[in-house]
Amino acid sequence: MIVMSIAGSDSSAGAGVQADLKTIAAHSCYGASVITSITSQNTQGISDIYDLPIEVIERQFETVVRDLHVQYAKIGMLNSDEMVMMVDMLLKKSKIPYVLDPVMCAKDSTSLLQNDAVTLLKDTLLKEAYLVTPNIPEAEVLTGLKIETIEEMKEACLKLDVKNVLLKGGHLEGDELVDVLYCDGRFFEYRHPKIDTKNTHGTGCTLASAIASNLALGEDLEQACKKGIDYVQNAIFNNYTIGLGHSPLNHFFMLRGGDV
Repeated sequence: MIVMSIAGSDSSAGAGVQADLKTIAAHSCYGASVITSITSQNTQGISDIYDLPIEVIERQFETVVRDLHVQYAKIGMLNSDEMVMMVDMLLKKSKIPYVLDPVMCAKDSTSLLQNDAVTLLKDTLLKEAYLVTPNIPEAEVLTGLKIETIEEMKEACLKLDVKNVLLKGGHLEGDELVDVLYCDGRFFEYRHPKIDTKNTHGTGCTLASAIASNLALGEDLEQACKKGIDYVQNAIFNNYTIGLGHSPLNHFFMLRGGDV
């Protein structure tokens, strides 16, 4: 099964396209990529962002789909309205289903989505995505709601008005992590104990790619999300400690027998 990552490049390889490709490979799928931006970053933050020309993004995508049968795509960093419009057009043309991680800022608060692109994202890719996977700060921007409880998470899922949404609850207070999936008119809750670590660089990218991979492998959405969340929990539990900031997950924890 082939899964395509459409996202930015992380030079420290903890997030973005690099995390996506590792996650896809860990699920025994084949990963292809369309790089949208090149970031200069490490575990402490982002020092520079270079957006690739729109025509280069288009050529990457068209060259891949001309040769490879892509079952699912995962969308991450789209830094401008031009990128949003181009990727929306390419996916509508190709009819490839996709998981959208509406990346808005990095862990160091660097903006990864220009303000003028937020409204466009809501009007295009957000509405067409098979699944949208915002965290709480992203959902607050997209809905205008303040989210501090599980019930408010569910209210935000409804207000997003998308096909399916997995709202990640990592920013809520408490010792338990609760993610909320809304699909087919029903809510599902996935509960795990919070892991006490700062080494969570690339968590959102990894989760969206894991879910896209599970969907490509034929899982239904509820199971794809459950397996994706379980995978991320294990990858965080077995995280690397490198650099001086937020270290990355261990995407291949299973190779050393790691498990929560």
